[in-house]
Amino acid sequence: MKPIRIALTKGRLERDTIGLFQKIGYDCTPLLEKGRKLVLPIPDGNMEIVLAKAADVITYVEHGVCDVGIVGKDTILENGHSFYEVLDLGFGRCKFALAGPKDKPFYTGYLDKRIATKYPKIARGFFESKGMDVEIIKIEGSVELAPLLGLSDAIVDIVETGVTLRENGLEVIEDICSISARLIVNIPSMKLKKDQIETLTHQIEMVKGAE
Repeated sequence: MKPIRIALTKGRLERDTIGLFQKIGYDCTPLLEKGRKLVLPIPDGNMEIVLAKAADVITYVEHGVCDVGIVGKDTILENGHSFYEVLDLGFGRCKFALAGPKDKPFYTGYLDKRIATKYPKIARGFFESKGMDVEIIKIEGSVELAPLLGLSDAIVDIVETGVTLRENGLEVIEDICSISARLIVNIPSMKLKKDQIETLTHQIEMVKGAE
């Protein structure tokens, strides 16, 4: 039986997923001693792990070169559509929020607001739901810089602790939504590798239920 191939987001979600697989009982030595390798076997789970950037996880799953993906809900909301979202894995928890300069009211004045963000789709959807017309400015790096430099009135970004906001004179204006790591599955793989995928999801649910 061919192994199921799992695209895994590098970094924090990678570490949390390894911890989850170890709790299930898998030998994760290849992942822990990966060096520069990007495709790694977990033989006792009949799985192959592909380490990738978050947005690429979705691309690999959508195109069927990976059967399963582990990726943040933020990436799904911004980039994803053609797959099944099967499980909330419960780790990697944070939130999307609208944030701006402290003590400067955002929802006042007649001028259109400018919003800096790495997530234009999510930001646009949030303001459309409020019936607000805003200018979205895509930023690749530290979005906190934009209001400091006068480029934007506020930002839409992921907030974990809020420390970075506070250190740059910003505060949360409004929470947008909660996010966490999700298990996604390629649509054809859900049929072709149904038993393997159901076994994995059941094992995960058993471990999460015991926590």
